[in-house]
Amino acid sequence: MQYDILIGILCTFGAGMLAQWVAWRFRLPAIVLLFALGLILGPWLGILHPSVTMGWAFRPLVSLLVAIVVFEGGMALDIRQLREAGEGVARLTMLALPINWVLGSLAARFVAHLEWGTSLLFGAIIVVTGPTVVLPLLRSAKLQARPAAFLRWEAIVNDPLGAILAAVVLQLMLLHVDVHTGVFFTHTLPDLLAAAAESIAAGILPAYLMRYLFTRDMMPEILKTPVLLTLALVVFCVCNLEMEGAGLIAVTIFGMALTNLHIPGLSELRRMKESLVVLVVSVLFIMLTADLQRMVLARLSIPILALTLVVLFVVRPAGIFLSTLGTKMSWQEKLFVGWIAPRGIVAAAVAGAAGIRLSEAGYSSADLIMPAVFAVIAVTMILHGFSLSPLARRLKLTLSNEPAMAILGASPWSIDFAACLHGEGIPVLLVDNRSSALMPAARLSIPVLRTELLSQHGQESLEERPADYLIATTADGIYNGMVCGHLAPSMGRQRVFQISPGVARLDFYHGLSRDARGKVLGEPAWNYTLFETLFDRGWRFIATVATEEDAAKFGQDDNKLDILVVRRGTAILIRSAEDNDRTHPSPGDIIVSMTPPPEHGSPAS
Repeated sequence: MQYDILIGILCTFGAGMLAQWVAWRFRLPAIVLLFALGLILGPWLGILHPSVTMGWAFRPLVSLLVAIVVFEGGMALDIRQLREAGEGVARLTMLALPINWVLGSLAARFVAHLEWGTSLLFGAIIVVTGPTVVLPLLRSAKLQARPAAFLRWEAIVNDPLGAILAAVVLQLMLLHVDVHTGVFFTHTLPDLLAAAAESIAAGILPAYLMRYLFTRDMMPEILKTPVLLTLALVVFCVCNLEMEGAGLIAVTIFGMALTNLHIPGLSELRRMKESLVVLVVSVLFIMLTADLQRMVLARLSIPILALTLVVLFVVRPAGIFLSTLGTKMSWQEKLFVGWIAPRGIVAAAVAGAAGIRLSEAGYSSADLIMPAVFAVIAVTMILHGFSLSPLARRLKLTLSNEPAMAILGASPWSIDFAACLHGEGIPVLLVDNRSSALMPAARLSIPVLRTELLSQHGQESLEERPADYLIATTADGIYNGMVCGHLAPSMGRQRVFQISPGVARLDFYHGLSRDARGKVLGEPAWNYTLFETLFDRGWRFIATVATEEDAAKFGQDDNKLDILVVRRGTAILIRSAEDNDRTHPSPGDIIVSMTPPPEHGSPAS
């Protein structure tokens, strides 16, 4: 048993992280790779048997891990973003859910010929478009703000609501309660409403308690993150004791309340929980998929496959169309949201537990719940995972597929730099907190953003117009470093650059810490004064298509400053003296350099 557990940990964690890296490296949907690994390690090779190896602890452990994922999703729900997303989000969360439930139940009854009770439970389970699947897909796709908000809010809000709905249907089926009887209205319905109210209170009150402790310096920094995560799990367990499924809505409310109360000191938690959720999602997908028994897969029949197709091509699109009638959503957005609805962890977890309990209660078609839900999960993850980005591009709901650059600090020479990139069709955004400094760039039709990037509003504004790389070019080296250090966890430390703060400040021991600044742009001598002086002397930024000769001489010509290389649709290679390997352009790449007028010579270096 001990060795089985060790082998299971090795396979689950190792394979999960390998799949995540491969997905990032080759721009593939990670969930599809995780799902495939689970099938290979579980039903196919028989290496992993999580429920057998872990016994009774398997289901509670899965529930706790799902709670962490839902809590992280709740912290992504900012009310201000909901207002900006508009009426479409409210329709997707309030109207689409019951419509999809009804249509999904009818499909299960008349297409797969399940019992009415089992059909209602199936319809309740498949309304959930889990954040464990949707959010990773959104991170890899450069969607416009509105469609991204639609999918994000629907997934996070419907996740606990769908679980609650499934729990209610399950309880009614187990109790054999007729909704037309007085027992339902006098006992069952009041109990459900009370449990829902308690869940909302259990999510809001701890958030206010945390704000009180944090703002009065009554919680040490080292304990903030552990306490919040522990409190989220405690809230989940307490509410689940009252009613199965209520814990999910409680932790969602808790995370949402923390974010909207704007409690200081949550940035470390956000960064840590995002990394934790990547690990948790990887483990969950492999564990739940590996736990599928071969007999479950053997029950996949023609009626179940037909039901899956009806859910994909009839139920979901019809539900979205009916629920969004009269809204300002474009037909492209309706079509996109009507197609993209991958199911994930919550659906699998609920189906597994519900199927067992219904079978024990004597429902003849209960054994078909798990294979029916599994078929929907598998098909939607594969089809939606691979089609999200291509469909969004076809419907023109994405930002540019080219790597994007943000330039912080509007000055005459940085505006010329931005204009050079913009002229080559490279997405560029010039950021400054001074309107007067941005006006010359705006006159040149260069996209500008007036904000303070160290503010929450500034970071949210940058997320709406996502940049893959940042170069900080203000005259204040310390400020440049602060911005780079602030954005590095989200953008990547190898993608945030700043002009040199001075040779002395680049000392790794006595100078500015590498964690507190960006990578130096070009050479240590390339400070703000040098760029400003060269620009005043007539030097300008130009872009040229690299030849083999240009590629060989990149960074070695003293008569120009080679800044970066643009590899179309792939990456921007920014030159830095701190790189271990020298930047190597390839023929056909675009080289951006600062060059002198014809009569001038080389710069001082």
